[in-house]
Amino acid sequence: MRGSSDLLATSVRYLKGVGPRRASLLNRLGVETIRDLLYLFPRRYEDRTTFTPIAALKPGERATICGVVREISEYKPRAGMNITRVMVTDGSGAAYGVWFNQPYMKKRFKQGMRVAFSGKVNLKYRRIEINSPEFEEMDGSEPLNAGRMVPIYPLTEGLSQRWLREQMRLVADSYAGFIGEILPEAILKKYSFPNRVDAIRAMHFPSCPEELEAARRRLAFEELFLMQLCVSSYRRHAARVTGYSHKPDSPLVDQVICSLPFKLTSAQERVWHEISTDMEKPSPMNRLLQGDVGSGKTVLAILAMAKCVQSGYQAAMMAPTEILAEQHFKSVSRVLTPFGIRVGLLTSSTTQKVRRDLLNGVEKGSIDVLVGTHALLQEGVAFRELTLAITDEQHRFGVRQRASLISKGLTPDTLVMTATPIPRTLALTLYGDLDISIIDEMPPGRQPVQTSWFPPAKRGEVYSWVRERLTQGDQAYVVCPLIEESDTVESAAAVELAQELERKWFKGLRVGVLHGRLKSTEKLQVLEAFRCGEISVLVSTTVVEVGIDVPNATVLVVEGAERFGLAELHQLRGRVGRGVKPSYCFLLADPRSDVARERLDVLTRTQSGFEIAEEDLKLRGPGEFLGTRQHGELQFRVADLTKDLDLLLRARDEAEALLRFDPHLDDLPSLKQILYQRFYEKVPFATVG
Repeated sequence: MRGSSDLLATSVRYLKGVGPRRASLLNRLGVETIRDLLYLFPRRYEDRTTFTPIAALKPGERATICGVVREISEYKPRAGMNITRVMVTDGSGAAYGVWFNQPYMKKRFKQGMRVAFSGKVNLKYRRIEINSPEFEEMDGSEPLNAGRMVPIYPLTEGLSQRWLREQMRLVADSYAGFIGEILPEAILKKYSFPNRVDAIRAMHFPSCPEELEAARRRLAFEELFLMQLCVSSYRRHAARVTGYSHKPDSPLVDQVICSLPFKLTSAQERVWHEISTDMEKPSPMNRLLQGDVGSGKTVLAILAMAKCVQSGYQAAMMAPTEILAEQHFKSVSRVLTPFGIRVGLLTSSTTQKVRRDLLNGVEKGSIDVLVGTHALLQEGVAFRELTLAITDEQHRFGVRQRASLISKGLTPDTLVMTATPIPRTLALTLYGDLDISIIDEMPPGRQPVQTSWFPPAKRGEVYSWVRERLTQGDQAYVVCPLIEESDTVESAAAVELAQELERKWFKGLRVGVLHGRLKSTEKLQVLEAFRCGEISVLVSTTVVEVGIDVPNATVLVVEGAERFGLAELHQLRGRVGRGVKPSYCFLLADPRSDVARERLDVLTRTQSGFEIAEEDLKLRGPGEFLGTRQHGELQFRVADLTKDLDLLLRARDEAEALLRFDPHLDDLPSLKQILYQRFYEKVPFATVG
């Protein structure tokens, strides 16, 4: 007999009633195996436990009725149209279930059959009708589609709720028992959690809301507990690893600080103390540096590089785009080169000759600091002694890429930076292996950006106002609407928008275009022309989101703003407000929902990236908040980080307590196995013990 793991790993195509065709449809939902199907939880539930008397039905409402079939009819009002009607009565009145072009439905009913119909109520020709209702024969057996809390599953074309519920009932009854428990008995008792099998069955077919919530919390805790075990085990492992002890600050770091054209803010001084102290310890630094747009994170990275080089070692800094890498290279070189620190730049656009000389210098140690893009991760990049690895805009990289950069050295200190503030719940979950520093103070003189949103009908007024600013010598960004089809389509849309603006609103002014299809040299030429004031208006896709600093640009217009996430809009807004002049952000939007309007309103009422991040998490959930770049790294099927903070904190405490008592999880082999399955293959540094 096969083991339970083998059985649950069986393809769904071999389940009765599935087969190859339906299996391919389930694959679209991410369901390959029986285990996957068990974990395809409903996206919501409908309470159909109460039957509404037919006489009390109201048009437009959703309701569930129960009655006896009295009449089955079929007619064809015109060619190609077939209508099936089933009349039921419940003693208070009569109602009809109506199906269009589904003649087979009449065979599903018999006169005298007791049935339940669920759906939206309509009044037509003074008759109560429910079009294409979900139905259930009420023959005394346990119902699936009425008379209970009914699960509503995610679907794809070709699958129906009715069929999927029947399949889920079969799988829950026949296979859930093979799942096995992984939580320690002490935790189950401490929090009165149901066992794993009962929780999974209750998630699919709960008997009441209380049973559903108990099951949801148990499975949510399990997901968070596994994540926290991974994070805590890594922290324990990292604490035992010997890294590099960088020297205490010498005159070099002090000289670099004194050379800056500004004084560090108190927040920067506090965070620099945290970073510097970490770098002097024998164990590797693992720190996340959060700071709003323009808060001054880069200067702290530069100080860390100086501290690294003064100790005789090398530093690397990885950025997500060539534009940002080029910007960092210029900033780092401007500050560090006068002190004899040699800085290099490596991107995919670096010529072969320059690349060859650069890599030779990195390997021999004649290059102290290497700034670059993903090109830093290539096999040919070998450092003499890398002891500091910095990743900027961390949310744009996957965990594997971060680990890849770290692997270029031997347990180097790591500093990951982000200008996309991460809500506390996500930071604890995603970056619990890192210590967190926050720059919560903006440099003096940083201008608040006045933000407003307008419907498309006001577009002309907005651009007329922008032209007035341009005639006074200011510059403006216009961001093209977000288009999902392809980079080519989006680039073409940017060119078309630039042509329209130049022809209609900004005649006589130079309008430039920046998009992802331009070569790196072309992007840099456009940016340089904009910095120098040769271009008055820069029309761009979201490549303008980070890495561009033009103090004279005081106006930002975002077309189709409802298509962007809050965090992305806040990043875009950070392109202006960098000089001494008042700055403005205009969002042209046509929001079609209350949530979309609320997102825009949030941006107009606050400048705080952290407040915006919290709102973004509430409105869109963690998956969308992080975006597609983090796909696969936060796969919570049950846990909801907007409301499960208490579970997250408990899961963290329990994970740490368990690892103190059983650091290798030797007493819990099932838990250890699933931890390896869930994380070890996906996250290279996730080790137990």
